[in-house]
Amino acid sequence: MKKIITLFCLQFCLFAQAQEYTSSNIHSHNDYESKLPFYGAYSNETGVIEADVFLVNNELFVAHTSKGIASHNTLKSMYLEPLSNKLKTLEGKAYPSNKPLILMIDIKSDADSTLKAITQQLKTFPDIISNKNIKVVISGNRPLPSLWATYPDFIYFDGRPNENYTPEQLAKVEMISEDLHEITVWNGKGVLTQPDVEKIQAIIKKVHDQNKKVRFWATQDNVNTYMTLMNLKVDFIGTDKVAELTQFINNIKTTFYQNTEFHQAYAPKNGFKNKRPKNVILLIGDGMGLTQIYSGYTANKGQLSLFNIPTQGLSITKSSDSYITDSAAGATAMATGHKTSNRFISVDEKGKPLETIAEQLAKKNYKTAIISAGNITDATPAAFYAHQPERSLSEPIANDFLSSPSDILIGGGQKEFIARKDGKDLSKTLIEKGYTFSDKFSSLDTIKNSKFVVLEDAAVVSMKNGRGDFLTKSLAKSTTTFSKTKSPFFIMAEGAQIDYGGHQNNVEYVVREMLDFDKLVGQAMEFVDKNPETLLIVTADHETGGLSLIDGSIEKGYVHGSFSTNDHTAIPVPVFAYGPGSEKFMGVYQNTAIYDKIMELIGGK
Repeated sequence: MKKIITLFCLQFCLFAQAQEYTSSNIHSHNDYESKLPFYGAYSNETGVIEADVFLVNNELFVAHTSKGIASHNTLKSMYLEPLSNKLKTLEGKAYPSNKPLILMIDIKSDADSTLKAITQQLKTFPDIISNKNIKVVISGNRPLPSLWATYPDFIYFDGRPNENYTPEQLAKVEMISEDLHEITVWNGKGVLTQPDVEKIQAIIKKVHDQNKKVRFWATQDNVNTYMTLMNLKVDFIGTDKVAELTQFINNIKTTFYQNTEFHQAYAPKNGFKNKRPKNVILLIGDGMGLTQIYSGYTANKGQLSLFNIPTQGLSITKSSDSYITDSAAGATAMATGHKTSNRFISVDEKGKPLETIAEQLAKKNYKTAIISAGNITDATPAAFYAHQPERSLSEPIANDFLSSPSDILIGGGQKEFIARKDGKDLSKTLIEKGYTFSDKFSSLDTIKNSKFVVLEDAAVVSMKNGRGDFLTKSLAKSTTTFSKTKSPFFIMAEGAQIDYGGHQNNVEYVVREMLDFDKLVGQAMEFVDKNPETLLIVTADHETGGLSLIDGSIEKGYVHGSFSTNDHTAIPVPVFAYGPGSEKFMGVYQNTAIYDKIMELIGGK
């Protein structure tokens, strides 16, 4: 049990520790071998810049081996002069941010004679050796600790965990380093074994108990290694990829999320064998791929209503003119059963209007509701009521709703209806057509009319900014309104902002929107169980962000992700179906098949 707890704590430490790391924790290993020695590491304000040094004919050369020595690669020209110039430019600051800098000189030749030459050369740079934010640390071939006191105060040493120091010697130690290969055969993939974890933790504890910082060399240069070292509270992370590691550390706050609010997943109650549905609820998680779903599952401690739906399929999302769809073409495929070009709203490739599912079902006396936790004129909801050749034409899209047979419209986008550039107030026309119109979401509970439009931008901010239960209230109002009639209904509700989080490459944004969407799924599942003539379909128009999960804890509810893009990807998206006819949604198919299957089940095709 103790071993399990230790491993678990090691994994979970990242939440507390990772956000404390900065580029000051980066050790630019063998910096002189980088494409831009000194300047590349310096521009990222790394904590340690390392140079291997040989003494040849009383000159200090920077090279990894003696065979690599070149006459122009001297310690003075590559490191000391550039650093001195930076100090002059910044009026004594080591970095613009005033962070500290360690220049590690790894001696490859004779320790005593080389360090003597280093000391003499450093004395010609008083601005470096007198700077309180700069330390010169000697590693590699070092003099015996008993001789350290004979060197000037500006010389510090890289210690070793198996060396015992007097208090005077320890005062000359800036950090303590060890070869990771001496401890473990771990290759940077997967996790360390428990015995290796305990050996490494013992070294780290010993170093930290001496009030010194710890570094390991011979570490792998990949994300899994970075995270493992951070989990272990290693002070300096060695890398040959300074820019990449800097970006990784800087992005941790947006790619890491610890959930604090958990909800109970809904468990299905029915089997629904061999029945046709009367009503259809289509829930679209915009930008929601399998990774976004699993991030929600992880953050909710292994519970997700969506994962309790027994029937699943996969939707291929490509548009007619692109391998990667956008929301306009993706939603059009589901709303009309036709592939179209990106940016097109329920029109074909030539711009000809395509009949939407709402228009089709109106002929069968269906009631229709369109709900979005974003702007109602955005591409996904617009595809269910508008016909435009360009998704950004928000005012013409809003105007198209005047011709739509839909009964309910709930979302943001009030200005596109009542504060338009063309001066029109569509709310007046809607009222004339029998709708109740409100620009306050709070009015939803008091509306008695069976036809209404409720649009308020303030109601569709992100969950992080306090949106609250907008989606569940909107769905509840729609189902309650439609249940008062004998007519069948079709409802499309969109979790719009999972997509927003993907575009921003922000894991917290994605996860919180995903969890809110899952509450909507659970509510819809419960409605289906109480109204078993209803079919629920849950899917996405596309995946956004190329999200992958590189760490997490189901037990603690935290997620660490990595994005490959800030745009959409071509990854097929999951389809979940619950209710009568749900078995039709098994398998792999084009996104247009979602429309086809719905229409087939309700007898529309």
